[in-house]
Amino acid sequence: MTIADIADSAETVRALALHGEICGIHTDVADADAARAMAEKTLRRFGRIDVLVNNAAVFAVLKPQPLEGIPEEEWDRVMAVNVKGIWNCVKAVLPAMKAQGSGRIVNVASAIAPKGTPYLLHYVTSKGAVITMTRALARELGEFGIGVNALAPGLTFSDTVLRNPDLSAFQAETVLQSRSFKRAETPGDLEGALVFLASADSAFVTGQTLVVDGGSVFV
Repeated sequence: MTIADIADSAETVRALALHGEICGIHTDVADADAARAMAEKTLRRFGRIDVLVNNAAVFAVLKPQPLEGIPEEEWDRVMAVNVKGIWNCVKAVLPAMKAQGSGRIVNVASAIAPKGTPYLLHYVTSKGAVITMTRALARELGEFGIGVNALAPGLTFSDTVLRNPDLSAFQAETVLQSRSFKRAETPGDLEGALVFLASADSAFVTGQTLVVDGGSVFV
């Protein structure tokens, strides 16, 4: 397994080391050359690439605000990472997956997109793009035996989100009230769905968006 992150992944690599061989690679997914280098290093290390999980996103540092208050450079960075980053990483792993005649790609979208939540226009827009990109990729890559699906979490209280009080409090009560399961969502709530989409159990599933948000959004 490769952990590709723009942040230092050493702690994550150590935590997962007991579960198998782990490789940490510093990667800015917005940079096509960095994404390509990540794929090449992974291929040299493991000999094949079976699954790509596109989870990199600009979110935890954002401040909810009206659209006219969003700085242009912030808008551009959100799009570069959340949308272009997926394109870069898919392009990077595609030669290996095509050569194998198989592969699973999971793009992490968000349940915020079908809600049309205000005051995070750039983020909501980017995650809407992830969903539609997933559908187009599924159509284009199916003939090569490559499945492409999206995982759409609700507001998830990860460590990075909790460190941003503006974001962790943003619509938290409203989100909780809208859920069928009346509790906060944690990263652990996403594990089963992610494993399903990345495994042979979903071998005949492609182009789909699986919402995991405690029953707030029904699609």
